[in-house]
Amino acid sequence: MSEATKGVFAMIAACSIWGLSGLFYKLLAHVPPEQVLSHRILWSGVFFASVLAVQGRLPQLIEVLRDWARVRVLLLATAMISLNWFIFITSIQIERATEASLGYYIFPLVSVVLGRLFFGEQLSRAQILAIGLAALAVVLLTYGLGVAPWIALVLGISFAIYGVVKKRLDTGPVVSVTAEVLLLCPLALLVIAVTGGGGFQNSWHDAALMMISGPLTGMPLILFSFAARRVALGSVGVLQYLNPTLQAFVASFIFGELFTPWHGAAFGLIWAAVLIFSFGALRKSRRSVHDAQRPAL
Repeated sequence: MSEATKGVFAMIAACSIWGLSGLFYKLLAHVPPEQVLSHRILWSGVFFASVLAVQGRLPQLIEVLRDWARVRVLLLATAMISLNWFIFITSIQIERATEASLGYYIFPLVSVVLGRLFFGEQLSRAQILAIGLAALAVVLLTYGLGVAPWIALVLGISFAIYGVVKKRLDTGPVVSVTAEVLLLCPLALLVIAVTGGGGFQNSWHDAALMMISGPLTGMPLILFSFAARRVALGSVGVLQYLNPTLQAFVASFIFGELFTPWHGAAFGLIWAAVLIFSFGALRKSRRSVHDAQRPAL
């Protein structure tokens, strides 16, 4: 099996875990979201630190945490990822998983806009059209439902900002995420202490599930990092849409959430935007490979 094929399988596995994670957090729907989040942070920290310890990379983590300039950037990343996790967990509990999936559909499009604003990246015509369709979808859903899809917007924007912040860090993904959750651990432990165990005391079943949330958070990130180094960027972008597609499937067919004609119209526009965006990304990726393989004159 080639390295590229291994990367594709790793990417599919990572996106499948993310896409089906709503099923896991539904099992903890009776536990307040701040308690679930606190345990997710705590056990993610344990998992990531263990991975780094096995790899002999704990000195890298210590070096990052001693660098105040990096820590300041990490604090912003920490704020964005914790907000993203909290809203996602909440969306499952209040039966708004459909809207959450919409957020992960629009996140790559928001990332393109932020890339233009912060890094001066040029937008292709396909990207501009895709962004316009996504914006129209949000406006249409807001009009149809009488309220802005705030869950989708917060998830999409927070994750896109997280990506911008991470781009400014010259630190590996596992090391940086470990640093992020460790910075959050004091707050998580405070919530757990104030709430008398943060739901951990309810039953052994709840305790086991919240401990599992650590590896469940960490494994897809490691798989994604493995894939990103082996798969063309355009293919990574296309495969990422497996995540919100599975989320939408779970929300509609397993959770039985209401899917109105307004949702249908909005998702139709989003899927059109995704196709245009993905086609443009694949063309750009293939063009880059072709240019790289062209012999020098």
